[in-house]
This record gives sequence, structure tokens and C-alpha cells, in this order.
Amino acid sequence: MKKVLCVIFSVIIAFSVCSLAASAKQDDIEYNGYPVILVPGYSSSFMYDTETGKQAWGLDFGKIGPMVLESIADLGISLGAMTVGNADKIAKYIGEGIIEMCAELPCNPDGSSVHPLERYYTSAEDMSYAAILERHPEGGYCSEPKIAAEIAKYTGYENIYNFTDDFRMGSEFCAEQLDEFIESVKEYTGKDKVNIIAISHGGQTVSTYLALHGEKNDIVNATLAVPAISGAGFAFDALMGDVHLDEDCIARFIEYGNAVEADYDWLLTAQQLGFLAEICNKLIPYVLEVIGNWGSIWDFVPADRYEEAKALRLDTEANAGLIEVSDRYHYEIQPKVREAFTSCRENGMNINIVAGTGQSIVTGLAENSDGIITTLSSTGATCAPLGSRFADGYTQVNECGGKYKVNPAMTVDASTAYLPDNTWFVEGMFHGMMIYDPHVFEFMMRTVLDDKIQDVYSDPRFPQFRDSESAALSVYTEFKGCLPGYIDEGATALIVKNCCDKAKVTITSITANGLDLNFRITPKTLNPGETVEIPFTGEIPAVSKKLVDITVTYLFDTVTPAGYRVQSYTLMNGDDVDFDGGYVTVHESLLNKLIGPVLSGILKKLGLNEFLSMIYNVVYYWFNSLTKIFA
Repeated sequence: MKKVLCVIFSVIIAFSVCSLAASAKQDDIEYNGYPVILVPGYSSSFMYDTETGKQAWGLDFGKIGPMVLESIADLGISLGAMTVGNADKIAKYIGEGIIEMCAELPCNPDGSSVHPLERYYTSAEDMSYAAILERHPEGGYCSEPKIAAEIAKYTGYENIYNFTDDFRMGSEFCAEQLDEFIESVKEYTGKDKVNIIAISHGGQTVSTYLALHGEKNDIVNATLAVPAISGAGFAFDALMGDVHLDEDCIARFIEYGNAVEADYDWLLTAQQLGFLAEICNKLIPYVLEVIGNWGSIWDFVPADRYEEAKALRLDTEANAGLIEVSDRYHYEIQPKVREAFTSCRENGMNINIVAGTGQSIVTGLAENSDGIITTLSSTGATCAPLGSRFADGYTQVNECGGKYKVNPAMTVDASTAYLPDNTWFVEGMFHGMMIYDPHVFEFMMRTVLDDKIQDVYSDPRFPQFRDSESAALSVYTEFKGCLPGYIDEGATALIVKNCCDKAKVTITSITANGLDLNFRITPKTLNPGETVEIPFTGEIPAVSKKLVDITVTYLFDTVTPAGYRVQSYTLMNGDDVDFDGGYVTVHESLLNKLIGPVLSGILKKLGLNEFLSMIYNVVYYWFNSLTKIFA
């Protein structure tokens, strides 16, 4: 049963950070001297019942990730047989446990708390990290402690402040609590402004604060990481009772969050763990008994799905108070965010957003996301349907001064973002996992502490679009002489990096889909962090806005002996190709293009598609190379 719980709660890992790889202090970051307020992700605040003194919330879900990882292979082998025909029984067992564990947390139908809950600490004096660590040396009552530890390298713990809120309440309520806390920090420190780093739900809280109180101009730098500005997909799935878990996405989420240098996700896919969705859907009534009247859950529902969920779950009379508050957020406050961001930046605030792309929602919502929050909700950008991309030649919606705003994978049009020049997109990065990508994490430190990065053009080391360099993805590529993710006539070689922290990687093949390039590979084993430049032959055509997929297949010394990664590039080397106005399928592997959708679907069900694709990539590369040699 513990193993079942591990998988069910793997979604919650999104709101908790498990571990952090060591990172070096960057000597050229110049801290601006203003206090840093960390506005954490969902469920981060510790609360207690004022009548009983009982702690109502403060669970350590960070311990779940490693436990899932330890048992994932066993899960793939044995869990399916154990649960056949037992979904109701398992859901009842887990659901009753959830209700008992969260007995203090439910809200009344009007959205007010059933129990009188309070946060343990609320003032700046009590919530400086220095004060928290003095009271709790083990790190208890600290939100995002790993992020705080990195910031402290530049500021000291005495200049970092931990915001807490009653996360059950709506975004407007949390924003008012943030306003009070900012005033407390300013008074306590004697500073007239603050820096803010906000994570996930914290990003929604900060964006709401700016919509309500941005005219105060109390912020110097605000970095919103994977923010739930206009909602989170999992909330809609849960409220609609339509959870159909993407087990492959969940497994990759866990791998990414634990920096695992091996692919375990094929085990879950091979075992077809779709039965977990049945358990989750049976669990929903129990979960909604706890969270169904939380204002924050309703504020998480994306705007275009809000009325549908409200019609299903809320009663116009019993839930009138909750509906009033949530309607105000969706129809009066949230629509002001775009204007508020623009106005705040014009008044001198440096507001920056970083978001993940390229994933489905783990609970089933089929939209481009970071696994939890849709890219649209985080950024306001236009996205192609999940599994598709804009066709070659696509023209962005807004001109943006002639700056190209479409990501290399041609799935995101940033010209429509809340902040087109102040939003960064990381392909392949999962929700809340910024610290597992050293490049992204360095960017975050710079934008919150230093004033040099004012937009996506300020520092060429941090372009608007970039693929993730997480150890869980093993390898990373970009063309030498070009912007990351793009190809032009300046390309002289393909740079391949081993992203792993421990494992060595041996490159076995590189193929280009959409461009006739031949990469000259000699056996080369890369140590962790090492890069190699691989030359190529072939013509780079003089056309632009055409997509190319580069596939690197490799061997490495881990549990899984082989793997491959596909990265998308946009060819930008001449006149635009004609745009047919439609979408095309993304990342169709060489094998799947050969065998067609029916057979590839069968292989996926058997759990063999990834394995056979790796073999085919290598065979195709060497056959193609030999053909060119003897032609």
C-alpha cells in the first residue's frame, strides 16, 4: 500500500523540492542590497488550530520523491496485479486517510474556514530566515530552504524573508496578506523597496498583488518562476472528476525532480499503469471533502474552464460566498494582470517570468505545460495544441518591434505573453524544478538579486528560449556559432554536452530530421559536464522558419544502458517558407515515420517503442553514413 501512496502523491512533489545539486557562487552577481521576500509554492505555510493548538498543516512531501524512486522498478513489475479489481477498496483506504490527516483543513461552503486556523509566524522579524533557523536549526518552518540557501550566499540569511499565507484562501486574500508582509519587511529593515522571488502559487499571489497594489511601487526585482498566474491544470481535472494520469509524464517528473541519470519511465509505460487513474478518480470525492471549498482551488481553475467546473461543483445558494470571491478574481482581478505588469515595469519595477514548456499535465489535461501549470497560464503566450506545433513558416501574432518570438520547437508564440520581452521559456523543464537546471537557477539568482538583466536581450547567456540542461535529460545540444535552438549559416559544429552529475555518456549516433546533415562521429565518451564539438557535412538551405529535429542516441553507465534525446531547432537562414495555416505533429521519430501510427501505437502499448527507436536511430545513422561514403 505504501507504494500505491507513493505514486498517487507523486503529483504533490510538484510543490516540494527534494534535493539540490551543489552550485557555485557567481562572482559577477552584484546584490542590490534590498531585502528578498521568498513567496513560496502551494501548501508551504505551517498553520495551527487556535482552539486546540493542534498543527493543521506542515507535512513533508519532500520525502515522497526518493521513496517513489526506490520502488519504481518494483511498481512496474508487481503493482498492476495487486490492484486489479480493488480500485474502490484502495481509494476508500487512502481517501479516509487523507480526510483524517487533513481534518483541520476543510472550508465551509461559503469559503470560510471550518476551524480557526492561524499561521505560526507572520511578522518580518519572526520570518527572516536568520530568525527561523535560530528557532529551528533543522530547517523546520522554512519554505523553499534550498533556494534560500543559494540566495543567502549573496545576501546572508538575515536579508531573506519567508512569506506565509493561508494557501486555502483565494488569491485576493493571499495578496492582501502579502501586502501586509511587504509593509512589515520595509518597516523592519528600513528599506523603501524589496526584491521578490515567487514560485508557482506564489507567482499567482504576486501577480494578484501587483494588480491590486502595484501603484505602490514597492518592488525592485520580481522573479516569477513557473507561476500559476491564471491557473493550474490539475485543479480543473480534479474538480471535473476526470483524472487520467499520464504515467510516462509522472515518471519523467519524478526522474527530473531527483536528478536521476537513467530512464525508469519505460517501466511504467510497459506495465500500462492506467489503473492508477481509476484509483485517482475514485479518490476525488474524498479529496474534495477536504479541498472542494478552498478559494485557491477555484482560483486555480483556468479562466476558459471556470464556468464549466463551477456549474458541476458549486451550488448557487450554498456556495454563494465562495462564488462571489472567485468570480471577482476571474472576472475583475485576473484580467488586470497584463495591464498591471506593463504599468509596473513602466514605473521601474523589473518583473521577469520563467516557465517550463513541452509537457502534458500529469493529471491528464492535454495542454502544453510544465506538468502542472499550462504554459498559457504561466505566461499568457499562445501555444499550439499539445502534440502539435505551428507549421513551418508560421508568423507570430504580434510584431514586437520585429523581434522573433516563436520558440525553436515552434509550439509557443511569446509575442502574446503578458511580458513578451521579459518571459523566458525552458523546453523540457518540469514544474518547480528550476534548481535541477543549473543554467535556469543561475538566471533566477541574477534576476532577483542583480539589476543588470532588464529583458531577454540583456545577456546573451540567457536567451528567451532554451532547452533544459537537467541531469535527468542526460545530454544537451546546440550549434556552435548560433543562438541556442536555432540554425543559420554560422553553424560550424554541433556541441554536445553530458548533463549528468555522475554518469559518463558515449555518443553513438546523431541524426537530423528535416535537414540533410551528416554528423561525423568517432567513439567519444564524455565525463559529467564535458562537451564535445561534432563536425558535420551537408548544406544549410537559405530558408527560415523551418523546423529541424536533432536526435542524439547514447550509451551510459547506469541502470538503463542506452537512451536518446530529441531537441527541436528552427532554421533561420533566409526567406520564410510558405505557411499553410495549420499544425503538424511534433517529434515523430524516424522509426514511427517508417512504421506508421498503428504499429507505433502497438509498440507503445507493449512498452517497446522507445527501445526499438533507439536501435533504429543508430542503425539509420550508420547506414546513412556508409551510403554517403561509398556513393
